[in-house]
Amino acid sequence: MGGAALVVLVALVIGAVAFVGVLRTSLSDGVRTAAEQTLDGLSTRVEADGPTAVEAEDDDVLAQLQDGDGRVLARADDTPARPLDTAEQSRTRHDGDRWLLVADDVDLPGSGDGVLVVGAPLEDADAAVRTVSVLLVVAVPVVVALMSLVTWFVVGRALRPVDRMRREVDAVEGTNLHARVDEPGSGDEVDRLAATMNRMLGRLEASQQAQRQFVSDASHELRSPLATIRQHAEVARAHPDVTGTADLADVVLDEGARLQELVESLLLLTRVDERGRDRDRAVDLDDLVYAEASRPRSVQGAAVRVDVSGVAPARVSGDDRLLGRVVRNLVDNAVRHAADTVVVGLRTDGGGAVLTVDDDGHGVPEADRARVFERFVRLDEGRARDAGGSGLGLAIVDAVVRGHGGSVTVSAAPTGGARFTVRLPLLQD
Repeated sequence: MGGAALVVLVALVIGAVAFVGVLRTSLSDGVRTAAEQTLDGLSTRVEADGPTAVEAEDDDVLAQLQDGDGRVLARADDTPARPLDTAEQSRTRHDGDRWLLVADDVDLPGSGDGVLVVGAPLEDADAAVRTVSVLLVVAVPVVVALMSLVTWFVVGRALRPVDRMRREVDAVEGTNLHARVDEPGSGDEVDRLAATMNRMLGRLEASQQAQRQFVSDASHELRSPLATIRQHAEVARAHPDVTGTADLADVVLDEGARLQELVESLLLLTRVDERGRDRDRAVDLDDLVYAEASRPRSVQGAAVRVDVSGVAPARVSGDDRLLGRVVRNLVDNAVRHAADTVVVGLRTDGGGAVLTVDDDGHGVPEADRARVFERFVRLDEGRARDAGGSGLGLAIVDAVVRGHGGSVTVSAAPTGGARFTVRLPLLQD
């Protein structure tokens, strides 16, 4: 605010100085015009009556007639005896006042040429300039002070809600992210700022809740295999005749594999959330589909056939490792829930590649189709653990696809089970 007042003060001072200069010039021009008119009239009388016309001039002007050598031939009563300056728009001082002089050549009757000099007083013009200058010297600081006071009051009143929001936001900590700032409801920028801050606090609260839920679910998922390993180890040590080394080794290997898969999935999710894709290159999505379809799979001892007859070439831009993980997770999920067939399709649609993975299982209820992409969500809690997965596969699919600018949805498949559809933008040549 102080800077603005200083700028206004400088601008007003410059404007005042310019105004005084223009006023002084204007008033001087008026005095010169009056002096020239007096000079014209007196020149006519001098040429007709001679030097005596000068001596009869009024006291409110200076009048002096000089010969060609600058000697004074005649002057008015109140005009000094010394020769006056005959230069254009000269000025002189007489009786304490300033006078503006104008001169012109005249023809003297019977005695050749002469120079007539007439002076008009600048007293009234100088007085007007002094009065205006005094008024401006007083008015400019008063105007600046008044403007600063009004600006301080108006700006302070306008920013008071902002300061209140600052205090409210400053009081928000990790333990009270549910707090919100008051919205003035005025519909102006301050009101929109408050609404934006509340939306930001809402996102932070949702992120914190999701993080806490994620930590809780991850702790539970990690604790389960560890508890199983410890339980079998304790039984094997207490009753070696019941649980042998081979049985314990099988349990440790199985639970260790699940534990490894869970940790790797958690690390992958963290990397995708923090950095997105590490590398960006051309990826042949159909090659990834064929590679995943060639991996042998079975569910509960029954072979599951993966049909890739509907796969067409499609090239996208992205991280081939992450996109390969998307295809693998979708195919593994479909195999886990399929009766005997999984159908994978790939086609181009406009500017995007469309990947579909269908199974002939029980499908996903419509009410749960959004939840399946949440972390640690397993809809069928009655499945055996080795068939149900960790609940992170589809969450990884959703995170990677969104990181590549695409989308993933689930719907009913023509085969009766679930259809997962991934849309990714095609590589632009």
